[in-house]
Amino acid sequence: MSGSSSEIPLYRLSSFIASLDFDELPATVVEKAKIHIADTLGAALAGARSTEFRMVSSLTNGDGVARIWGTRETASAREAALINGVAAHAFELDDAGGCDHSGAVVLPALFSALFQTGQPVSGRELIAATVAGYEVGRRILEAAGGYDAHNGVGWHSTGTCGTLAAAAAVARLWRLPAAGCRDAISLSTSFSSGLWAFIHDGSQAKKIHAGRAAEGGLLAAELAARGFAGPSKVFDDVWGSFFRTFNQAQGDAGKLCEDLGDVWKINRAVLKPYASCRGAHSAVDVLEDILAETKRPAEAIASIHLDLSQMLIGMCGAKETRRLSATQMSLPYALAARAVFGSAGLESYSAIHRADPRITDLFSRMTLTVDESMRPLDEPLVTLTFADGTVISRMVPRATGSAERPMAADAIIDKFRGLAGMAMPQAQLLELEEMLTHLEELEDCNSLELLLSGNADEQPIFA
Repeated sequence: MSGSSSEIPLYRLSSFIASLDFDELPATVVEKAKIHIADTLGAALAGARSTEFRMVSSLTNGDGVARIWGTRETASAREAALINGVAAHAFELDDAGGCDHSGAVVLPALFSALFQTGQPVSGRELIAATVAGYEVGRRILEAAGGYDAHNGVGWHSTGTCGTLAAAAAVARLWRLPAAGCRDAISLSTSFSSGLWAFIHDGSQAKKIHAGRAAEGGLLAAELAARGFAGPSKVFDDVWGSFFRTFNQAQGDAGKLCEDLGDVWKINRAVLKPYASCRGAHSAVDVLEDILAETKRPAEAIASIHLDLSQMLIGMCGAKETRRLSATQMSLPYALAARAVFGSAGLESYSAIHRADPRITDLFSRMTLTVDESMRPLDEPLVTLTFADGTVISRMVPRATGSAERPMAADAIIDKFRGLAGMAMPQAQLLELEEMLTHLEELEDCNSLELLLSGNADEQPIFA
């Protein structure tokens, strides 16, 4: 690669990824990584019961050694990365706050890459590679101006920045040298894709973005491992560069390596307790908090009003009950589900629940207004008016699952068990949970991969 103004930040990032060792990771980062690995696998196992998973997995001929999670089927490495990535993102229960959905792109790529190492891969190596993927995915998004700047022009960062996250994770797993990591990351920009056009009609296209990012990142790493050179100026302010193309702006390549080794980007990632777009979560938290504090039943709510940013109302402001993919992008539905069913979990999104007339009744008493003073990523201000005339307004600045408002340990475990249990028997689930709990002690991740089989494909589709 020839020298360029971006090569120093990219080289520093690539060198960091190449040399990243498990023993250098703070204990808190290791624990955080283990939580997100388990959370992603749980989401993916449940996702094997999705319509989108069935459609995509039907495209493979079953040849290969990489497992299609939640089933007894196998596929080629890149096919499995695609299919498992779709499963991980299918029910909107995978993590957020990274590239955005880092787990759903990093873990499918890594598990597919296990079969190409030629030797056992320990749990310690899997954890280090996972951290590497989260580092790169978030850093490229921040260098591109952040979530609102990149997604605001129409790109879905899970599909665009996520491809780089997957490439970096696999490059680290395979212990590619710095130059190989650099080529994997820069090559993966050519496979970046994913548009927000799905938001206008409830299209299922969003679900494919994580899978394609996992598949593209794996391919980039495969090519880099064979000496395929990536574009050296892809982060420069030149025609065809990542920032100019995806943001129509210069970007800040320096953020690729800012505070490396001091600030760990996986700490920025958040868990999702509710089966909806993350943009709806803080509003559900407000509802939870007010009902708990006032000891009022949800039936006492006369009306709900929300003040939102223009970006948030465009992203998840529609009152949806149609197909599952559209409803999970609806903030009004998430609120209504919590009020009517007492939960905004996955079960509340079933076809039977979406058809409940109490949902549309609450929709008729729910109003949304754009507040022009709000920044794009500001959380909504929720105002509840109760039947006795009491009015309470509140905003939760960081939703449950974030560092500021973490999920309780038992809630994290319950989420994993509930989701993984959709695809496997209880005994296998508990064995998988035990192995993930002590992942850093595992000598060969192939034994973990074997436990990701299941019978999801023999069970009814959740839709």
